Amino acid sequence: MKCTWKIINEEKEATKNGMDIQSVVIDNNIITNQNKIASTLNNYFLFIADSVNTDINKHVRSDRFNPINCLSNSFRRPISKISQQYASTHKIEKTIKSPKTKTTCGYDEISIKCTIHNLTVYIICNAVLSAGVFPGRLKYATVKPIFKKGDEQDITNYRPISLLTSFSKIIEKLIYTRLHAHIDMNSILIQEQFDFQTHYLTEQAAFNLINGILTAMNNNQLIGGIFYDLQKAFDCINHKILLEKLEFYGVEGKFKPLIESYLTGRYKRVALDKYN
Repeated sequence: MKCTWKIINEEKEATKNGMDIQSVVIDNNIITNQNKIASTLNNYFLFIADSVNTDINKHVRSDRFNPINCLSNSFRRPISKISQQYASTHKIEKTIKSPKTKTTCGYDEISIKCTIHNLTVYIICNAVLSAGVFPGRLKYATVKPIFKKGDEQDITNYRPISLLTSFSKIIEKLIYTRLHAHIDMNSILIQEQFDFQTHYLTEQAAFNLINGILTAMNNNQLIGGIFYDLQKAFDCINHKILLEKLEFYGVEGKFKPLIESYLTGRYKRVALDKYN
């Protein structure tokens, strides 16, 4: 319990520090102007994934790597197509009231609590799902830089937290729920993946690892492990490959262009207190 509260307090302090950045250092120059700091952080968050991908692609032979061929060898049976369904008022209301749905406001400053029992929400959500196009005005994000650790003047020690509009979060949750149900029904994710799966806990992953090690030791077997950390994992996802894989998994019809529309044409701004 003491360790838990220590982590909570550290995160609270990190959030506080991330909201009040007095200066940053770029090319040995100290920048104190808040607008310039916000612009510098915005450019860093925008292009860091490209920089990481450039380094990765130096070691990858694209002519020898085809993700779809790998999937074809792994899935011998056909995968059903994702179902096209309208979202009921009950489903949307459940999504809004879900404790996992964040209550922070986006640039429109509309709280998600204000959308409960609002008929417009149900109309917009189903219009988006049926059209297969994510509204452009919902692609705007306000980014808050959160300090992690190390030198507070080093922009690489900040991570971005995106504040999205309430409507965007509701539609995202509906898309996620439908996609997750499809993936679960077709047993696409392997049992060894403990994250992003219902009824799977990271504690189970730790238990399986320890249990496997102890079992091997009792049987006088050699034990080896490979541990790695992916830098900017989500930021570096190739959207083209992602969409191709989704199509292979049966995500077609209006659902695929909806996800493609969601991923493209997005805008963001970095906000430091009152400065943007």
